[in-house]
Amino acid sequence: MARVDPDVSKVSILGSESIILGFHLTEYIIRDVLSSIPASNYVLITDTNLAPLYLSNYVEVFKKVSSELAQQNGAKEPRLFTRVLPPGELSKSRKTKDDIEDWLLSNAVTRDTCFLAMGGGVIGDLVGFVAATFMRGVSFVQIPTTLLAMVDSSIGGKTAIDTPAGKNLIGAFWQPKRIFMDLVFLQSLPEREFANGMAEVVKTAAIWNESDFVKLETGVDAVREAVLNSDSTIPLQGAKLETRTEEQGLLLDVILASARVKAEVVTNDEREGGLRGLLNFGHSIGHGIEALVSPLMLHGECVSIGIMKEAELSRNLGHLSQVAVGRLARCLSSYGLPITLDEKKVKDRIGNMHCHVDDIMEVMKVDKKNQGDKKRIVLLSAVGKTLEKRASIVSDVDIYKVLAPEQLVLPVTESANGPRKEVTLTTPGSKSISNRALLIAALGQGTIRLTNLLHSDDTQYMLAALQQLNAADFEWEDNGDTLVVHGGAGRLVVPEKEVYIGNAGTASRFLTSVLTMIPKAEENKPNAAILTGNARMKQRPIEPLLKALTSSGAQIKSLEKEGFLPIAVTPTGGFKGGRIELSASISSQYVSSILLCAPYAVEPVELALVGGQVISQPYIDMTIAMMESFGISVERLENNTYKIQQGAYQNPEHYIVESDASSATYPLAIAAITGTTCTVTSIGSKSLQGDATFAVNVLRPMGCIVEQTETSTTVRGPPIDQLKPLPTIDMETMTDAFLTASVLAAVTSDPQGENITRITGIANQRVKECNRIAAMVHELTKFGVTASELPDGIQIHGKPIKDLKAPKEGVHCYDDHRIAMSFSVLASIVPHGTIIQEKKCVEKTWPTWWDDLEHKMGVRINGVDLGKKKGQVSNVLGRVGGKTNKMDHQKSIVIIGMRGVGKTTLGQHAAEVLGFQFIDVDQHFEKVQKITIFDFINTWGWEKFRVKEAETLQELLSNPQYHRNYIIACGGGIVEPEGSRAVLKDYCRQGGKVLHLVRDMDHVASYLNRDTTRPMYGEDMMGVWKRRRGWYREACNFEFVAHASSLVEGGWVSPRDWVAIKKDLQRFLLFITGRKTNHVDITSGRIGVPTTFVALTMKDLSVHQDRLVEICEGADAVELRVDLLKQPEDEQKDDIKSYIEYVGEQLAILRRTVSIPVVFTVRSKGQAGTFSDEDEKGMFELLQWGQRWGCEYVDVEICWSNSAIENIVATKGESMILASWHDVRCQTPWGSTALEARYETADKYGDIIKLVGVAKSMSDNIALENYRATKSEGKPMIAINMGAAGQLSRVLNEVLTPTCHPALPHKAAPGQLSLAEINTARHLLGLLPAKKFWLIGTPIQHSMSPTLHNTGFGALGLPHNYGLLECHMVEYVEDALLKDPEFGGASVTIPHKVNIMKYLDEVKESAKIIGAVNTVFVRHEQKEDGSLQRKLIGENTDYIGIMRRVQPLMQDPTNPPEQGLVLGSGGTARAAIYALHSMGIKKIYLWNRTTSKAQELKQVFESLCDVTVLESLDSAKIEPGVIVSTVPAESGLELPGHIYSGIKGIICDMAYKPRRTKLLLQAFAKGWSCVEGIEVLISQGIAQFEIWTGKPAPIQRIEDEVLRKYEL
Repeated sequence: MARVDPDVSKVSILGSESIILGFHLTEYIIRDVLSSIPASNYVLITDTNLAPLYLSNYVEVFKKVSSELAQQNGAKEPRLFTRVLPPGELSKSRKTKDDIEDWLLSNAVTRDTCFLAMGGGVIGDLVGFVAATFMRGVSFVQIPTTLLAMVDSSIGGKTAIDTPAGKNLIGAFWQPKRIFMDLVFLQSLPEREFANGMAEVVKTAAIWNESDFVKLETGVDAVREAVLNSDSTIPLQGAKLETRTEEQGLLLDVILASARVKAEVVTNDEREGGLRGLLNFGHSIGHGIEALVSPLMLHGECVSIGIMKEAELSRNLGHLSQVAVGRLARCLSSYGLPITLDEKKVKDRIGNMHCHVDDIMEVMKVDKKNQGDKKRIVLLSAVGKTLEKRASIVSDVDIYKVLAPEQLVLPVTESANGPRKEVTLTTPGSKSISNRALLIAALGQGTIRLTNLLHSDDTQYMLAALQQLNAADFEWEDNGDTLVVHGGAGRLVVPEKEVYIGNAGTASRFLTSVLTMIPKAEENKPNAAILTGNARMKQRPIEPLLKALTSSGAQIKSLEKEGFLPIAVTPTGGFKGGRIELSASISSQYVSSILLCAPYAVEPVELALVGGQVISQPYIDMTIAMMESFGISVERLENNTYKIQQGAYQNPEHYIVESDASSATYPLAIAAITGTTCTVTSIGSKSLQGDATFAVNVLRPMGCIVEQTETSTTVRGPPIDQLKPLPTIDMETMTDAFLTASVLAAVTSDPQGENITRITGIANQRVKECNRIAAMVHELTKFGVTASELPDGIQIHGKPIKDLKAPKEGVHCYDDHRIAMSFSVLASIVPHGTIIQEKKCVEKTWPTWWDDLEHKMGVRINGVDLGKKKGQVSNVLGRVGGKTNKMDHQKSIVIIGMRGVGKTTLGQHAAEVLGFQFIDVDQHFEKVQKITIFDFINTWGWEKFRVKEAETLQELLSNPQYHRNYIIACGGGIVEPEGSRAVLKDYCRQGGKVLHLVRDMDHVASYLNRDTTRPMYGEDMMGVWKRRRGWYREACNFEFVAHASSLVEGGWVSPRDWVAIKKDLQRFLLFITGRKTNHVDITSGRIGVPTTFVALTMKDLSVHQDRLVEICEGADAVELRVDLLKQPEDEQKDDIKSYIEYVGEQLAILRRTVSIPVVFTVRSKGQAGTFSDEDEKGMFELLQWGQRWGCEYVDVEICWSNSAIENIVATKGESMILASWHDVRCQTPWGSTALEARYETADKYGDIIKLVGVAKSMSDNIALENYRATKSEGKPMIAINMGAAGQLSRVLNEVLTPTCHPALPHKAAPGQLSLAEINTARHLLGLLPAKKFWLIGTPIQHSMSPTLHNTGFGALGLPHNYGLLECHMVEYVEDALLKDPEFGGASVTIPHKVNIMKYLDEVKESAKIIGAVNTVFVRHEQKEDGSLQRKLIGENTDYIGIMRRVQPLMQDPTNPPEQGLVLGSGGTARAAIYALHSMGIKKIYLWNRTTSKAQELKQVFESLCDVTVLESLDSAKIEPGVIVSTVPAESGLELPGHIYSGIKGIICDMAYKPRRTKLLLQAFAKGWSCVEGIEVLISQGIAQFEIWTGKPAPIQRIEDEVLRKYEL
């Protein structure tokens, strides 16, 4: 390629044109450096990000040019040295500097050297400092490659390195010989890094030159295009002026302007005497924030927030207008920069980390601009102009006030001067009119100038959305006071990114209709426009609007919850129009939305409002009036119908936005409540807004003097405490103002009356930014005011001001501007001051509210921060951020599912388990309709049946008789009609449970044809299932998989499987209703530390089902790694439902096999798993199924978006959230700010926090343990390191440590240990002392107990030992019991089961009733002085052993047999009676050869249960379902045959030699289930093991070993 001499721009600094800008400057740079800065050695230093892209080219050009120049000059070619460093701040260190210097010296590099720093700020700072000190200073050249480095760090000569004490603390001023800004470098810059640099560009224009700022405001798209979308095929485009695009020219202009400003400042103030301090605008506060959130946020991002805070400070001090603040906010936002710490992009980066004002202020103390302890901050007086030519002194109080998230409002009655007597002010422009004007002007033809436009969050969202849609072109005039709109006449495109509107309700409703106007999607662009908002916006309904638009032909899909944002609108040729019916009983904004877009419809629109009373008619009238002022007429027909003229809006030259009447109510109310006078100059009787009548219709009846002209309103309040109540007032025409009236009603007085204000006509306020009526009641109650909701309003009892008490935690504003401003009115007279939370929410309609409240209305305010300071931890166990939908566990449960899955059978079982009643919708249908379903369908058809079926379901759910404590089983086709699905989904939203029953469809198909009571589908059954399954899952919030391994003859589920299914269902129901949640005990001081879960790594659990029990032995929980399961085949990839069925089946297999809790985990690739990092929707769909399947724990990775996490938290039910973070890339070291941000997010959303790092050395484990110690008072935390070096952390972790097992195919994570390995290591570290356990009694030489317990200890790696302590007198065991510190517990047998009690501190109630102790265990309790007291406790596990063996053999343990029989009357008989009673058997019979002994035993249990003594077995007319014999085997006892003649029951013989006694052989022959004595012995011993260790016993291994020894 031929050489091109690029056209460059130069900037003079310190008397030399050494700053050079252009495109494609590589050869230009090399030639200029070699010619102008001759040296023998050139050292080019860059980083590993840049080297692969640019280094080889620079080396090649250097060699070529240096050879050419050497030949020309007859000189020797210079040497070139290159060094590549790791990127990032860690390279800016003493060590790196030393390494570079040693490397240079080893290569004989001398003073005749020039350094070239090619990189960002880190490389420039470091290399500059090396050059400043190497050989006492050599030449260096800056080649900045990032925008931030170009406009900031490369200019000025500041060089430095970091130290452990802080950044840039060691350095020098050392000016570079050249600064080359090759803008081509920016094309390889990530978008976020580009925005990072734009913060400095915007800052510079903001302090120096408004015309430069205007370029930035109006040239956003061009600048971004030049950097982010420059893929030109023209070689070296931009190097020469003739090839330079307009966008490239603008990019160079804005960077050039920024560089000129900095160069001028440095030239005049090289060493920061004062002027140079102006460049720190935004940095004082920005650095304070950066110190807390780095490296999670970039320097420019923090400076951007700092710019906004310092601009707000300038405004608060009276130096800067809100228009200027708004311009700064819009400009920064348009370049992708954050402007508050609360916005979504910030939260996604720092999680729930709170930057406390105290912590920011502490950092700000150390600022070189400060004057002693006085802080100096750059203040603006206008865009492009600073207040002073240096930073200004600002008090801490003023800074704190601006930074604080909460506001303390102090009462005017307690101020020295009292309230301000007369106030005159103008309120901001109307939000309602501003949004309508913006939209109409954008859709209109021609150019219009809008003035008095509200500069707020809502209008900013609307403006940004219209820009995304390319609806019009916008520019600002008059220093931002005038918005010029060049209307697009209805042109609209699908935006490239989703349209985000925060909590802007008006914008959301209007834009929904606007999106349907988009004619078509462009090629290579998204095919649908997506509209979304924040979490609250997603809860605000728009279903009536969506239905109306859809009926008109629009294609709209709700992406998360039907009838709510986010929505996707696919273009279908524009807004179709025609007759549209719309329900306007919820919000008038739906009506205005369609009205505003109707002129552009394909067919003329006739809009009919249906469904009851129209809400907020004045706002509809406002819309129509504004449309007519822009040339479109609306004809009002009868029955609330409107006919809208087709055409385009005609923009007038000017339009003045009327001031906001709702906002005017607040200063007027302050006058009313404080007895002062206020005049609002911009709202009068001619206003378009209904709220303009507030003063006349509300304040005047309350006792105020009101004077209103056409353009102003004046209110004079009565003396304080003399406002009158309003017995009834309909505020339907001014609904937004009801909040203002409510706070006034709280302080009314009426000595002769009831002093109650009743406000009605405001039902629509329940679906605003929040449920305002409920919020008002809740917050007023916190002040001690009695308030309650009315069907369409609120009732408030007035109270003397002196009796009001401000809530300690303050007023929660629900992110609602009107709540914040209303309560600040009340706070102006509440004694001692009131905290208003979420103070920023006022920016929606009155951004300067707090400034005006203080400076114009005379109300004193102070800043408050109620958040946690750095280092503080939450001490609220189980607190979870975000809204959790609480379920009413007594509400009826609706069961849905295909015909044949068992809805009736399992539904009746569910009713028995929960104590509910059962009703079948089909049977209820037939009862009500007085006709069978078969006949109904044959007569009326399927369609009519579905309609009636839906009506029947709706009637049942709304009928108080069936609303609670019922199981309601529906027919299989209940989900066919959309209306029925809507009923079910609404029931879920209201806290009800809709349970989908699932079975293997092949199993169902094998016998479904047997049912002749219902006509068949008329189509393939599997086809029906495929059609319905999405509907079932859409309509349910729980699902139970009835897993059957196989079918018996005839297609029926085997009895054994049905028993297992019922047992599984019982566990599931008890969990989802909160009755038995099965969570692991992780409370402090528990036995069984550490708790663990074993992580499964199999692809298909059915293949390994026989090993699951072994794998889970000793574990407290089991993790199902969904991402490791077998993935769907290629033909199933698009069929996620099929994959979900597979996962559900796997979970059912796991639950069938083991009873411990399940941790449901889907691990993404970036978090050390295999699930896609790009599929957030798929991830959270699977996690939601984990909740629906009733998993005890759901692992939620906190790397995903906050909104997705909040949705899963909101629907978690009884599932606990395990909030996890895996630092696979070593980005969040233990103790770092980055990790603290992750902790804060996990703390907000999780019940348990899981943090996983990577250990490369032992020091990483030490860092972890130091970090763990700082969180000891917080929520339960899993904190471990991966890798072999991190195994110690797994040993030390005590909460739910992930483990592996030798029987697993592989480990789930590197460094995982088995439970046995962890316990062995804990013992070696002294964390698990060996304990001695004994069997006490005689004779005991042949006992199986040592085998039983020592097998268990060995399997789990426990260091304990179980031995024999044979003695005839219990006194011989005193030393072991009372004096041996290693004593862990004991089994007690004859003859000491009673005498042992005298040594015990406590005997459990069960042992007291049985009258014998067979188990002794040790516990330690904390005394008042903090010391631990050792306690010996006695229990009897014989009854537990009986229960554990008998209950699994029952057909339904929740419905046990009515009768039971105990044989014998000794000590074991007592345990047997107690066991039968504990299992729920009502009638217990007792037989003993000596009847008197039996009578004595009966008396023992008289107060507990009904025991009947049998004189004779031969004549006994009994039908026991359970028999327990405690008679010695040698007695040869057999029972009369009629005892076995009833149900086939269960018999347990406590004698265990021989295994099959004569009695068991007899019962077995009669078909009874038999339990051997040795089996009970094993089970009671396992119960002992679990009491002693606090761990689930390895049952199978223990049982196998005991029986093996027993047979010997």
